[in-house]
Amino acid sequence: PVMSVSAQTLSSFFFWKNKETKQSPRHGGESVADVLRAHGVKFVFTLVGGHISPILVACEKLGIRIVDTRHEATAVFAADAVARLSGTVGVAAVTAGPGLTNTVTAVKNAQMAESPLLLIGGAAATLLQGRGALQDIDQMSLFKPLCKFCASVRTVREIVPTVRKALAIAQSGTPGTAALKFTPTFPWICTNHNHLSNLFAGAWETCDLSPLPVHIPHATEDEVQRCVELVSRAKKPVILMGSQATLPPTPADDALESLGIPCFLGGMSRGMLGKNSPLHIRQNRRDALKEADLVLLAGTVCDFRLSYGRVLNRLSKIIAVNRDRSQLLKNSDMFWKPTVAIQGDAGSFLLRLSKALKGHRCPEEWPRSLKEGDAIKEKANRAKAAEKTERHLNPLSVLHRVDELLAEDSIIVADGGDFVGSAAYIMRPRGPIRWLDPGAFGTLGVGGGFALGAKLCRPESEVWIVYGDGSLGYSVAEFDTFTRHKTPVIALVGNDACWSQISREQVPMLGSNVACGLAFTDYHIVADGYGGKGYLIGREDESQLDDIFKKAQKECREGKAILLNVLIGKTSFREGSISV
Repeated sequence: PVMSVSAQTLSSFFFWKNKETKQSPRHGGESVADVLRAHGVKFVFTLVGGHISPILVACEKLGIRIVDTRHEATAVFAADAVARLSGTVGVAAVTAGPGLTNTVTAVKNAQMAESPLLLIGGAAATLLQGRGALQDIDQMSLFKPLCKFCASVRTVREIVPTVRKALAIAQSGTPGTAALKFTPTFPWICTNHNHLSNLFAGAWETCDLSPLPVHIPHATEDEVQRCVELVSRAKKPVILMGSQATLPPTPADDALESLGIPCFLGGMSRGMLGKNSPLHIRQNRRDALKEADLVLLAGTVCDFRLSYGRVLNRLSKIIAVNRDRSQLLKNSDMFWKPTVAIQGDAGSFLLRLSKALKGHRCPEEWPRSLKEGDAIKEKANRAKAAEKTERHLNPLSVLHRVDELLAEDSIIVADGGDFVGSAAYIMRPRGPIRWLDPGAFGTLGVGGGFALGAKLCRPESEVWIVYGDGSLGYSVAEFDTFTRHKTPVIALVGNDACWSQISREQVPMLGSNVACGLAFTDYHIVADGYGGKGYLIGREDESQLDDIFKKAQKECREGKAILLNVLIGKTSFREGSISV
């Protein structure tokens, strides 16, 4: 299209006023780094590529730690863990084409887990796009369905405002991923003077780098008051906590103690009430929901994890609180109906509710009766853990032993199916955000990245990855990353030579174990090869398990990444003791 005379005049005036500096030693990567530092970003996770080299080099010069991984998905998973643990935005930078496409699963996982991320991607130079340049694809079309915000940065002057906007959007409302595509702006590939002027004009004008306001939805006073009335009348209330209740800026743990209402904790809210709280109920959730007269869904979604809402008693009063309206009302038109539905932050809502109900507590016999049911179920589970398996070690016994030895500051990363499903009912996180699992997407392969991000955020903490032998295969190469970046963790691998979660249903239903069988592979030797320390643990080591685990903890404190390759038998809570 032909520009109007006035548009041409304005354009010419802009380029005259903001002439490009052809000999400037600066580059656009420095502007990216400036904004990230101003927002408190401490780590950028990456797998290096030429398209993003200026950004990585500039970040390193400003003191932002560059952590390179062995797979781009791991870089995003690590950024996800940092976002969860730090309460800020996690940042990953990957190269164009396959570098970005390799992150798709991790970005989708972050979207469903509601983690605020900034994904920085490279791209072919603007003048070469669509002409067959290396790694040139329509990247943004892949990420628009997965991200809250997508933008292509085509000029240097756009960098600062676009990055600031992306960081704010990632944290606002329901957190998620913002994706930015940066095109190289190297003058020597450009022969068009007007195009070059547009790329660099106004590049180094003084800009505001400070964070933009972050919008967080909150319950209204009327909504809080209505809920106060419902809770004050309830005789058998329960709270179902989801990961969203851990989001900044308001932690909900103090509010839970004040309310005195029994809680079922899911996702990252595990550990919010500590190790042995009388309010934390771990077992018999379905039975409790049938009996409850009020259910408070604090960031919990009525998806497959709650049988789409069918486990809720239709006679119960239901308060639902969620930042995302679609999640707030999911399946409410089919299987359940909220009494009060609040689009707002769950943590701040619980704090306001507890302040308004100061002096009121749930009738004590209700949480006491649920806790007694817990004790009965736990005793039965302990008995199951004491059984001898046909071969190898009882996995439930192994998990109990590890749980008893966990340091108080431990962070547990869950990556797997059958073995990890059992761990969720045995291992007790000692505090809030000390359990990291993929979330609703159920992604395998998060272990290496989550553990890396967790150890960097909490270097003093003992970080455990609970792996199935299937899921370990996705990120075992990150033992190289743990070694190079001096981030020692402990990996506990339940090795039963099988994709047991699938086999457990496939064999009785279809009569075949096809594609489910693995091997009792020497994963401990793989860890040795990557610079870590591996142990093979079998039935003959049963009497020495505590000593082996304590030795692993000691070596981890001394700087070694540890892999415990534990040969296990076929006992699981999934066989009937616990419905996972």
